[in-house]
Amino acid sequence: MNNISKILLVEDEPGLVMTIRDRLEEERYEIEVAEDGEVGYEKALKSAQNLIILDLMLPKKGGLDICRDLRQQGVETPIIMLTAKGQVVDKVVGLKLGANDYMQKPFEMMELLARIEVQLRKKTSEKKNSDSGVVGFGDIEINFQSIEVKKEGETISLSSKEFQLLKFMVENEGVILSRDQLLNEVWGYDAVPSTRTVDVHIAWLRQKLEDDSRYPKHILTVHGFGYKFVG
Repeated sequence: MNNISKILLVEDEPGLVMTIRDRLEEERYEIEVAEDGEVGYEKALKSAQNLIILDLMLPKKGGLDICRDLRQQGVETPIIMLTAKGQVVDKVVGLKLGANDYMQKPFEMMELLARIEVQLRKKTSEKKNSDSGVVGFGDIEINFQSIEVKKEGETISLSSKEFQLLKFMVENEGVILSRDQLLNEVWGYDAVPSTRTVDVHIAWLRQKLEDDSRYPKHILTVHGFGYKFVG
């Protein structure tokens, strides 16, 4: 995988750019560098990468804005965000905006390499699952083609709306989805049900899929916002 994977590094510290680029090239990654946010954003939009390493503080366009705008444009490339020590709020916001992982400066190159490998393997696995129509998480397996859900190999009976809700959340893994958004996407804009209907269906899914519905690991509540699926 290493000899074909392309990585975009968006970073404005020359010393760090040199260090990361040299090491990643040693690992046979193909590296493209952007030293300000505007250039980085354009490269992320117009050229194909397997992964983006994105600094938080950049001239011209900040990392949080880049991350948000890329996700809004439908770019699903994994993003590892680099943050300075102590920027806890920005880390949380970055993950909510669609970053896949973050690292706090200063960091060890071996750890960065490990994080890169994790994201690349995950993306490859997701593509295989998508191609086959089968997605797995925990002890759950979902076959979108046969509309079948199994837990520990046993078929789980879901209603049509439960399955549609689960499918939409899985397809938007890591994205915070509001109740109104879920209602519109699953039940339709002209639907009569209220957002309470979403809460009820979420509760039913948790009872059927989670090991402990009181402490869900996959279908999470984001208080004040809505829900999020985590594989």
